[in-house]
Amino acid sequence: MTAKIQPSKGAPYARILGVGGYRPTRVVPNEEILQHIDSSDEWIRSRSGIATRHWAGPEETVAEMSVAAAGKAIADAGIAPEEIGAVLVSTVSHFKQTPAIATEIAHRLGTGNPPAFDISAGCAGFTYGLTLAKGMVVDGTAKYVLVIGVERLSDLTDLEDRATAFLFGDGAGAVVVGPSKEPAIGPTVWGSEGDKAETIKQTLPWDVYRAAEPGSVRFPAITQEGQAVFRWAVYEMAKVAQEALDAAGISADQLDAFIPHQANMRIIDSMIKALKLPEHVAVARDIETTGNTSAASIPLAMERLLATGKARSGDTALVIGFGAGLVYAAAVVTLP
Repeated sequence: MTAKIQPSKGAPYARILGVGGYRPTRVVPNEEILQHIDSSDEWIRSRSGIATRHWAGPEETVAEMSVAAAGKAIADAGIAPEEIGAVLVSTVSHFKQTPAIATEIAHRLGTGNPPAFDISAGCAGFTYGLTLAKGMVVDGTAKYVLVIGVERLSDLTDLEDRATAFLFGDGAGAVVVGPSKEPAIGPTVWGSEGDKAETIKQTLPWDVYRAAEPGSVRFPAITQEGQAVFRWAVYEMAKVAQEALDAAGISADQLDAFIPHQANMRIIDSMIKALKLPEHVAVARDIETTGNTSAASIPLAMERLLATGKARSGDTALVIGFGAGLVYAAAVVTLP
């Protein structure tokens, strides 16, 4: 007689229960960036919407920032660290191939011995993690899942590259995903377009370094084809965002908030027009003071919207991440 596998005993649905963020103490204005490139504050603001960004100091490591953000999210969710059943960390700036930084973070938070692993999905990594967390909760493999997006992109910034020197910032954002009696994380519309992988990339592999000048070493950096990425984000990601709305059975005028990846203010404005979002929808514009923090940008922007009162607990929000790969993921969520 063939044995039968028992069905999973998870929650009927999943939701975001808490959110937390950490921004490094050092604030870097455009004037500091202009010491290295031939540009202007007006040009940077008009092209990206960025006025300042946060850069981490030596002690503000990927792990330190993650622990700080995660601690706030766990407290916000009203649970104890030992109740966390899995830890997912999205990052491209943890420079050890192994072990995953997620295991160190789980240990330092006092979560016990949950499964813990890293995700490499660039600026879409947080939304990827959110989707995996939802699946874990519904499947029953974990009751509460910690999802962290964290970056130290200042380590991967070429300060002499006029196209990217002003873009990137550092920080960490985290959410706790747990059980829900009603749908609170909609279907994810996600995918990749590997034929465009060269449009955002690391200049060199980790085992190859280039000399900036005799006797010195310059780290590999992130580079991108700005116009190609802009066109892709504006035209293709607006379609993905609309698909996520359709999949959730939500219309644009039913949204309370829009939290896109904080890549560029012009991209955000173009997506608002393409989606025909009404004026009552609160739009995350964290990029102005935080810069592009890749995997950390959505949870950081979510935390700020809630902290400033521009969005409220229980609001319906559309989140979308997109970036290197090229990868993307969008979903409609209920805010914690």
